[in-house]
Amino acid sequence: MTTDPALHPVRNLSLLRDRNDAAVLRAVRAGAENGISRVELAAHTGLTAQAISKITARLLAEGLLTEAGRERVAGQTGKPRTLLRLVPRARFALGAQLGRRGIRLLQVDLTGTVTARAEAAVDPQGEPGPVLDRLAAMVDDLTAGPTAQRVLGLGLACPGPLDTRDGVLHQVTGMPGWHGLHLRDEMEARTHLPVIVEKNTTAGVLSRLGPDNRAFVYLGDGVGAGLVLGGRVHRGARTNAGEFGHQCVDPTGPLCACGARGCLEAVCLTALRARRTDEAARALGIAVANLVRLLDVEDISLGGTTLLDDPDPFETAIRTELATRIPDPHWQHVTLTRAPRLAIPQGAAALALTRLFL
Repeated sequence: MTTDPALHPVRNLSLLRDRNDAAVLRAVRAGAENGISRVELAAHTGLTAQAISKITARLLAEGLLTEAGRERVAGQTGKPRTLLRLVPRARFALGAQLGRRGIRLLQVDLTGTVTARAEAAVDPQGEPGPVLDRLAAMVDDLTAGPTAQRVLGLGLACPGPLDTRDGVLHQVTGMPGWHGLHLRDEMEARTHLPVIVEKNTTAGVLSRLGPDNRAFVYLGDGVGAGLVLGGRVHRGARTNAGEFGHQCVDPTGPLCACGARGCLEAVCLTALRARRTDEAARALGIAVANLVRLLDVEDISLGGTTLLDDPDPFETAIRTELATRIPDPHWQHVTLTRAPRLAIPQGAAALALTRLFL
């Protein structure tokens, strides 16, 4: 980005540091399609009418809210209530998916609607510098013009293992040159934007609302899972939960790029390269049944280019293994859905939007 970070308006927006402002914005976003009144905002947030008045005045001045007409409530006397709603394009967020074969980049507005997108093929098996330079150039191109001044930040989803607290990658399978890379710092230096790094599968599970116990299972250039347990994203002690593809499903199976033998990822990818789709599907089905029995999730979203290009064998195998391996499948019912192809970059963009709404 060419914008001086010291002058970037997002850095200096006090509303991003004000939880009350964020609470109001959340309530407006969750409110009726036609808008929500200040009285309703006070009821939803627990803030006083005076506080709501000050906050909404500030958000109107910032251009984040707009007046959307008036509403008369049954039995009300006096003036009708003024309705407020978000201005979707008042701010934007970016979401990127860094894969082992390419980059996907999205720009979304405050409602999460995709407003622009770009893709590029890259080779991340070498040094990371050229790949990150390419991503930074894509960010620059996508936000050229007045949009650049309204970008909240960049959510960046990538394969793990990943320490999301420090933004550092650790021994990413198939990307040896990236070990120890301070990914967040590298991208912030290149874009002058706030950057949030997350595992690709965690971004995937965050791309949509769903039950409190759910998983996103990914089969693309690797295998992984994102988890929401008890209504909260589950990242684990080192923020590296979800290495679903590196559970051992065959101790005598093929050697995995991680150095172990018989990992689910190695079994699936080896079978797919040999065009034995049914073998890969059954292995994935067994692993999903293991996941359900271990964590008792009730909803599984299936994603990843490889799976979505030919979903039927995988869905059939997963349903078969769940029916076979779950003791009471009617009681422990699991819903299977297909994730959108852009679920991961959309989830990454949602993380960047949280700077405004949380």
